[in-house]
This record gives sequence, C-alpha cells and structure tokens, in this order.
Amino acid sequence: MPGTFWKGVISFGMVAIPVTMSVATESKTPSFHYLHKKCLTRPKQVLYCAEDDEYFSVKETVRGYEYSKEQYVVFEEDDFDKVPVKTAHAIDITGFVNEKEIDTIYYSGSHYLEPEELGAKPFYLLKTVLEKTGLVGIAKVAFQRREHLCCLRSLGKIMALHTLHYQQDILPVDELNSPEQKLTKAELDMALKLVEAMTTKFKPDEYHDEYTLALQGMVEAKLKGVEIKAPEMPKIEIEDLMKALKASVAAAGKR
Repeated sequence: MPGTFWKGVISFGMVAIPVTMSVATESKTPSFHYLHKKCLTRPKQVLYCAEDDEYFSVKETVRGYEYSKEQYVVFEEDDFDKVPVKTAHAIDITGFVNEKEIDTIYYSGSHYLEPEELGAKPFYLLKTVLEKTGLVGIAKVAFQRREHLCCLRSLGKIMALHTLHYQQDILPVDELNSPEQKLTKAELDMALKLVEAMTTKFKPDEYHDEYTLALQGMVEAKLKGVEIKAPEMPKIEIEDLMKALKASVAAAGKR
C-alpha cells in the first residue's frame, strides 16, 4: 500500500484542491550489506572530528553550506521546513501542454495523487478535463528538499504526478556521434517489415527483472556451495545486413 508523504493543495487558477501524495514505485532489487571480510560482521559507521579528536553520532550533526573557504551557514533539520516558497504546500499549475510535447528524457520519478474528502469534486473535474483533452498540467512543487518541475495527468481513478528534470539537468548530446549512413530502399523496407512483425501491445506483466531473479538464484547457489560461472560475452559478427534482416523477419513470423 503506497504511503502518503506529502499533503497540500493543487493550485489550479483560483481553485485549491486538497490532495495527498504517495510514492508510485519501489525497488525490488535484493539489498546487500558491507561486511568485514575477516569475520563477516556488519561494520558500524563512525564519525570522527579531527578538530576535537572525538567520535560522535549522526544526532550530533548539523548541515552547513560553505559560503567561503571553511566558513559555513548552519542549518538545523527543521530549517528545511521553513524555506519560503509557496510550492512547499501547493502543486502550483502554471499551464497545460500536450503530453506528446514532453520528451521522455525529461521524466524522472512518479507519484500518486488522491483527493482529500473536501477536494473530491474539483479533483475529479480536473482529472476528467485532462483525460478528455490529452493535456497535462505543468507545475512546480517542493518536497525532499528541492523544488521539482512536474506534470500532472489522469491515471485511472486518480492522477499521477511525474517529476521532470529541469533543462539544465539534461546533458548535451553535441559531443556524441552517430554518423548518417546510406540506406537502400530494400534495407529500409525489410527493416520496416521486421518492426511491423514485432509490433505488439505493451503488457507490463509480461516483463520481469531477469537480473534480480538471477541474483536470487546466485544466493541459493552460494548457500548450496554450487560454483557460479560468469556469462560469456556474445560474439559480434558483422554479416550481410539484408540476410540478417530477412532471417529476423522469418523468426519474428514464427513467434
């Protein structure tokens, strides 16, 4: 069950819609701990101050912003709840855009939004409008100690909030290279035919994290003392492109 971690309002023109936000995803990857190789004991993290020559705990720390060489402005934990931005308790919608205009490289995280009891009707109204128009609301909201750019869209009975990378977060592609190649009509037609043969419906339940499953298998193998062999690097053979395409189309047809 998703856990609520933020409460506030969706600011939609002059309308305020009280909502709660919860996480939409969680990692299923097995966790591993650092151990002392000699005795397989989990180490304890120790903080040491060279100035006072003493060890201390995390509870005895504060956060500091270095504004000059070894000069800090100190922040207590509750100071971060006082950052004076209106998006601290509001998802401030600034406009609406076609969802297709947002390149997928901008998407970061996903969250669920559901209405508080008082906001049920305006929430449903906004969700329905987004659903009918194919638009998403562009907004900003502050949580986890930063202000996020985000978009809101209809998702079943609720709405989804997707955090987006800011433009300055996206690394340039200018230095990357993929030179243009001359393609024959036959090659292009055969590639299109292969794509058509492989086109299907997206069914998320058909895809599984094979790495995690294999990792769990390794845990069981190690418990049984079974030797584990690393997978071999596949051999890369540059062959006739048309021949490879035709064979791929034939294989896709059989599947």
